[in-house]
Amino acid sequence: MAVLQMQRISMCALKKNRKAILERLQELGAMEIDIRLEDDSGYRTMDVSNSRATFEKQAQTADRALDILQKYAPEKTGMLSSLAGKPLIDKALFETAVQNQESYIETAHRIVDLDKQVAEKTAAVQKLKDQMEALVPWLGLTVPVSFRGTRKTAVLIGTISGTVSLEEVYGMIGRFAPEIEAVDVEIISADRDFTYLAVVCLAKEAQMVEDALRAGGFAKPAQAVDKVPSLYREELQSEAEALQKEIRTLQEEIGGFADSRQNLRLVSDYYRMRAEKYEVLGKLPQTANTFALSGYVPAKDAERILHELSDKYDAAVELEDIKEDEEAPVLLKNNSFTESGEGVLASFGFPAKGEIDPTAIMTVFYVFLFGLMLSDAAYGLIVSVVCGVLLKKYPRMGTNMRKSIKLFFWCGLSTLFWGVMFGGYFGDAINVVSRTFFGHEVGIPALWFVPLDEPMRLLVWAMLFGLIHMYTGMILKGYMYIRDGKYMDCICDVGLWLLLLTGLVLMLVPSSIFASVSQMVIVFPEPVNLLAKGMAIVGAVGILLMSGRRKKNNWGLRLALGAYDLYGLTSWLSDVLSYSRLLALGLATGVIASVFNQMGSMFGGGVLGAIIFIIVFIIGHAFNIGINLLGAYVHTCRLQYVEFFGKFFEGGGKEFHPFRSNTKYVEVKEETRI
Repeated sequence: MAVLQMQRISMCALKKNRKAILERLQELGAMEIDIRLEDDSGYRTMDVSNSRATFEKQAQTADRALDILQKYAPEKTGMLSSLAGKPLIDKALFETAVQNQESYIETAHRIVDLDKQVAEKTAAVQKLKDQMEALVPWLGLTVPVSFRGTRKTAVLIGTISGTVSLEEVYGMIGRFAPEIEAVDVEIISADRDFTYLAVVCLAKEAQMVEDALRAGGFAKPAQAVDKVPSLYREELQSEAEALQKEIRTLQEEIGGFADSRQNLRLVSDYYRMRAEKYEVLGKLPQTANTFALSGYVPAKDAERILHELSDKYDAAVELEDIKEDEEAPVLLKNNSFTESGEGVLASFGFPAKGEIDPTAIMTVFYVFLFGLMLSDAAYGLIVSVVCGVLLKKYPRMGTNMRKSIKLFFWCGLSTLFWGVMFGGYFGDAINVVSRTFFGHEVGIPALWFVPLDEPMRLLVWAMLFGLIHMYTGMILKGYMYIRDGKYMDCICDVGLWLLLLTGLVLMLVPSSIFASVSQMVIVFPEPVNLLAKGMAIVGAVGILLMSGRRKKNNWGLRLALGAYDLYGLTSWLSDVLSYSRLLALGLATGVIASVFNQMGSMFGGGVLGAIIFIIVFIIGHAFNIGINLLGAYVHTCRLQYVEFFGKFFEGGGKEFHPFRSNTKYVEVKEETRI
């Protein structure tokens, strides 16, 4: 509903109170640190990069240990456990972790070291397996692969590419070394790529035999083993089994630390908080005995913080209003309903300096248009019930997640409303079920009309809702002009446009074009028609003359700018047509639902037909609700960002990020948090 007013707070305190003040500010979580240090102020900053890096490393070590525990001793969590949020713990428990931090981080280092050993031994096992795999082709060899023969004989052990027969090997030797007669060839094994063989010959003829074999593609093994392959493989197997046993022992030891998860989480958050504190500490202007601190606080909390710091720590604290040329961070304040739309606004951008917070009005339109797009009472009820249960079951879920689920809760209620108005309950499921399985068609009539029967009627209403949406944007723009005392801008940039657009709409309604589209004939009294024409003319002429009003001494340029601005009327036409997506998505939901209902009823009544209908019904409508929820979300966002925000809102503000305990795993109970 509003952008909270900010104030700048500046403080000077004794250096001995530095740690206590920072910790208190971190607990309060209500001040964004923004230090502006003048070069000639006499203050200097201290280098805390090493200390901060140490704390961050310790936190990462604890995180790594937790990941390792999850790998070897998985913690059982539900499918929706991520919605539960961070558990709230007593401050005393956290302080206990602080006191035992060295013991806890030592446990983390031990877990990381054990995992490193597991990784090293696993790599060693894989290396042994690769070696054993390389020995498989040589298992039929009764001598070591590195064996070269005796005093009078030579043994050539190696491979030939491809698959070759014994006759081909002998033929190869005979062709390239015909003088060789005393040679014996044994094929050890063969596969698709190589033939593994051992050749025995006289020692004095070994070179000639080897040359002949090389001519045919012979190559010696890259790694010659000094042991018989089968025996060496058994040794490797035993070594691998011993390593695997050690790995299991290490893994069991890691699993034994499963009860240390809570301690590791606490110490990780503790070091993370210290790293954040040291980040601020490195920015503090300091002298030998004092330090200074400044930043932004919400105006509603400013006096409380001022008194606490000055009374408790004898600090000199000063509050200042935000200067004209200074842009303070943005903190929004909305009620339970409208805060649900803050995530949609944040995706576009926070209000810039001087802009209003559009969250409240945007959320109303968002929920309204979302329901109109989905427009099925059963779908809306399902969405609201599911979101309501999640909100009730997980009260500590993350703030952004809670806002998003709450938004879908309200959108579900809106969908329920429009579904009742249009008579959509899983499409036409009631009619199909009653007709197929009970032989007599019944249904719940629409309270307003059925879009599938009267699509053009829905199109007209969609355009009307679009005009109201965009008119609201223009009115908000006019409100900001009036608030800032820019009355002429309000008249020229808002009033004249509303005059022109309203006149054109009133001229369109009684026309034959509107009648052919809406199937409604509306006749205005002649004075109303004259008034509409007069409004359109006055608005158009006013825009033509006043859009370039700042070019007072150049009427040619002034009229050209006015004509160009008047050409912007085409963008209004395209914006209005954009709301036809309300018709398209509303019809899509009903049509797809009806198609699945008809598919399920194709097998008629009876037990088999009922079973098939139930299966098709569940799968089809689950798909339909999923795809149309996504479509409604995307297109409703687009209508806000382009058609609505485009009329008055630019965004670009910086979100308020207070200095607080940004923990990862737990939240410490602080009774004094603002």
